[in-house]
Amino acid sequence: MPSDDLPGTSFHVTTDEQLRAVSNLTRHRIMAVLRFEPATITQIAERVGLAKGSSSYHVRLLERAGLVKVVRTRKVRGVTERYYAMSARSIVLPDRGTGEPDVLMRHAVADLEAAPVDGERHVRMAHLRLTDEQFAELGARLQALADEYRELSDPSLPDASLVFALFHPAWREQGEGGAE
Repeated sequence: MPSDDLPGTSFHVTTDEQLRAVSNLTRHRIMAVLRFEPATITQIAERVGLAKGSSSYHVRLLERAGLVKVVRTRKVRGVTERYYAMSARSIVLPDRGTGEPDVLMRHAVADLEAAPVDGERHVRMAHLRLTDEQFAELGARLQALADEYRELSDPSLPDASLVFALFHPAWREQGEGGAE
């Protein structure tokens, strides 16, 4: 299935079962495999580096949660081969509760740590002081940039991950003139 045929909708995670499904790093990586094109359990296992049985288990959990679905089947030597794809182009997580780690950031850090150390990376952190309007504008611009490049994505090219977090850190009392 070409990437143009993938669903254009967002999947909103609303149940505990769905949240558990997306919170697992292995399942996160399986969803990354299915992001642009459908794949069989065997293909998923090869790409993620898992045994077929483990891949099958994780895909079943994702399917039960509604995050992936069978998009095509074919007979191969008397066995029905199923091709799985994401149920939607993007997944929207609920607002996290106080003290809960951000699932996406944990996965992004794990993926970054697992990436080849000799590969090209662009990792930066900037501390900014912005008005509420500037903060909202920067968030919208980052989202628009990510959306623009998602539309340019070519499934025949290697994966690249873009992760950003724009947030106000926990407030700390500052001394006069902004110095601590």
